[in-house]
Amino acid sequence: MGDAALDLLVERGMRGLTHRAVDERAGLPQGSTSNHARTRQALLETAVRRQVQLESQVLTPDDLPGAAGPPGTVGSSGTVGTARAAEEVRDRPRDGAPDGAPGRTPDGAPGTAPRGPSEPAPHGPLDTDTLVDALSLALHRYLTDHRALLVSRYELALEATRRPELRAFFDAAGSVFHGPLVAMTAAAGSPEPERHALSLIAWCEGLMFSCAAGSFHAAVPSRAELRTGFEELLRGMLGGGTGPGRGESTGAAGDRGGRCRA
Repeated sequence: MGDAALDLLVERGMRGLTHRAVDERAGLPQGSTSNHARTRQALLETAVRRQVQLESQVLTPDDLPGAAGPPGTVGSSGTVGTARAAEEVRDRPRDGAPDGAPGRTPDGAPGTAPRGPSEPAPHGPLDTDTLVDALSLALHRYLTDHRALLVSRYELALEATRRPELRAFFDAAGSVFHGPLVAMTAAAGSPEPERHALSLIAWCEGLMFSCAAGSFHAAVPSRAELRTGFEELLRGMLGGGTGPGRGESTGAAGDRGGRCRA
C-alpha cells in the first residue's frame, strides 16, 4: 500500500491519492486500504512511513563497506548514513560505485513512525575527505536512481504544512536522520556539530529541491561535482582549506553548463 501511495503522489499529486486509487494501483480488493488506514491522516502516515523506509535504504545501502545491521537513515534533509559507513567508504572508488535499489519491505503498523537506526557506535576521528566521500555517494545515489522519491517527498512535505497532525508525524519520522549526521560532523572535528549538521541539512534540501523541481531539474550533478560542493561546505565549517575536490579543476560552483549545481 505504501508503494502504491507513493506512486500515486508522483503521478497524480496529492489530489490523486485516495483509498480507492491505492486499492486499484496495488491490485487489492476494494476497501482493503480503508481497512488498513481508515482516515485520510492514516493514509498519509502510511505514505510517510514508506517514504522514510525507502530513503533509508537508498541513502545507507547495504553494499557500503561496514554498513552492517539495520538500514541507517537520513535526516529531514535526506542525507546521511552511519558514521561507520563513512569511516570505511574511503576504500571505495570515487566514481562508478555500484548502486543498490531499495528493497520492498512491509509497511509498518498505522499510527507509528518509522523505526530509526540504532545510535551510531562509538568511533574514532573522521577525516573530512572520508565524510565528503560518504555524503556525496549517498546523495548522488538518491538524485540519480531514485528521483521519484524526491517528488513524493516534497508532495508530503507541502501537505504537512497544511495539516498540523501530519506535520507532527512527518517531523517525528524525519528526526531519525538527525542523530547520525550530528555524530558524523562531531567525529570530523566540528566544534558545533548540531549547528553544522543543520547547515548540511539545509544545503542538501536546497540542492534536492532544485534538482527535483527547481531551476536545475533537467540535469543531475555528477558525484565529483557533489563531492566538490560537500568539500567546500565542510572545509568552510571545519577548517582545512577550500577549493576543488581531488582531481577536479572545476566543480558544482564553477560549472556553467546548465547542470544542477552543488
